[in-house]
Amino acid sequence: MSTGNPRATLAAACVVGPLMTLVVTGPSVAIPDIGADLGSSLSAAQWVVDGYMLTASSSLAAMGSLADRVGHRRMFTWGMAFFAFWMTVSGLANSILVLDLARAVAGFGSGAALASITAILAQAFDGPARAKAFGLFGTFLGAGLAFGPAFGGALVNLWGWRSVFLVLAAVSALVLLSTPLLPRSEPVKGSRFDWTGSLLFALGVALFVLALVEGPGRGWTDPLVLAAAGAFLVLMAAFVRVERRTENPMFDLGLFARPQFLAVCLVPLVLAFSFVALVIVLPPYLTSTSGMSALRIGLVLLLLTGPSLVMPALTGLVVQKVSQRTLFVVLLACSAAGAAWLTFVDPGPSALALAGPLLLLGIGYGISLGILDGAAVSAVEPERMGMAAGMFNTVRLTSDAVSMAGLGTLVTAITKSALDKGAVAPYPGGADALTSRALQGGLTEAVESLPAGAVRDRVAGAMSDAYASGLHTTMWLVAAACAVSAVLVGMLLSDKRQDGAGDGTPAESADPAAASPEPASTR
Repeated sequence: MSTGNPRATLAAACVVGPLMTLVVTGPSVAIPDIGADLGSSLSAAQWVVDGYMLTASSSLAAMGSLADRVGHRRMFTWGMAFFAFWMTVSGLANSILVLDLARAVAGFGSGAALASITAILAQAFDGPARAKAFGLFGTFLGAGLAFGPAFGGALVNLWGWRSVFLVLAAVSALVLLSTPLLPRSEPVKGSRFDWTGSLLFALGVALFVLALVEGPGRGWTDPLVLAAAGAFLVLMAAFVRVERRTENPMFDLGLFARPQFLAVCLVPLVLAFSFVALVIVLPPYLTSTSGMSALRIGLVLLLLTGPSLVMPALTGLVVQKVSQRTLFVVLLACSAAGAAWLTFVDPGPSALALAGPLLLLGIGYGISLGILDGAAVSAVEPERMGMAAGMFNTVRLTSDAVSMAGLGTLVTAITKSALDKGAVAPYPGGADALTSRALQGGLTEAVESLPAGAVRDRVAGAMSDAYASGLHTTMWLVAAACAVSAVLVGMLLSDKRQDGAGDGTPAESADPAAASPEPASTR
């Protein structure tokens, strides 16, 4: 095995890490412009983000196993080249269908790159240097998450929505120049790859997200939606059966019987709805109700994402003095309070009105970045940490994909239910057409087709109020989920053997840093 050039490896990792967060958060602020330019429906516009997250999350575990067999550097090179090509296609797309398909296919390349980069970084460094390298890597991940919306908003304002994808493609191509300097490891020969389990899992998640995205538009009794939901249940049942019988499964489902590991997996599932999906849902809401530009929205979202820059480091300072259980309960409580506070913000909010709830939500998520990965791998024996890391990151990214589709679905359904259809009847196309435009951030442009005066004001007001009702009700549900999860996680981690160390280390392992020198984070 070659250790390559450590500095070049670290530089490449610190570019790729934030790049794979920018590819989600950056395009989120471009959705209103994409919908207006390509004339897409609401569900089609949602697939710009959902399609990418779907393939990236469902392929991550499989790509990790393949990387062990073909070599991490080779898999990373392939993944980045594939990603760069399909990002270019996304930027040049002339229809929403082509854009959605290109983004979805690009997710496979992202999964391959993400599955390889942490292993490559670990090969390049040893001992204390490895811990410092991963610390810097984590800082850049936080930066990508924090500045993604502002980055996307700036590009949209300067050169239009296509520039977001083309810039990501160009940066990916530049990263490829560093691949000859990366560590090279020999492929692992041994156990058979779990193709069946990987395929069942990927297809099952894809069908579930399909049902969530298409349900509001087609109706929940539509044959396609029902078929997708039914097939998801059948495939997940088959997946569980296959994993229990396979000698080398993609997932060791027995890990979920461990209270600490189950608690660690529950936290990102809830935070996906209170943070990750909110980054996608808020931009069109702010555009429609406040008329904010993409750049201003990006700056406002720094209130939500900014704490990701500082909270992981601050959490690291207190993690030896405060128990893991306490930190998990605190971060979930912050998320619950932030989501509940957001429900009191009226339509057309200012940045000042949004500051309190967004900062609380961001603080809760930022604390999680400082402890989740270490907690996941410390929940198992050292020889199983790799599998635990892979399972945890698959759960986390899958939760992100499902939450983006799920939260958008809830907001859409509740908005339509709250809408006074009589008040918006003068709009051409009716309430459904106006709702679709509003939830893509196009309310202002949509109502300009109406005569100026009382009619236009009444339609815009009714739609804005319904949209706010949809967001507020959804956030109450998110707040309740965070509060309930805080109680459940507290109960799961109540065992003194898991709480006494102060950092979530099981009793049999006094030092998680020694047991696992590198974090398992892929985001």
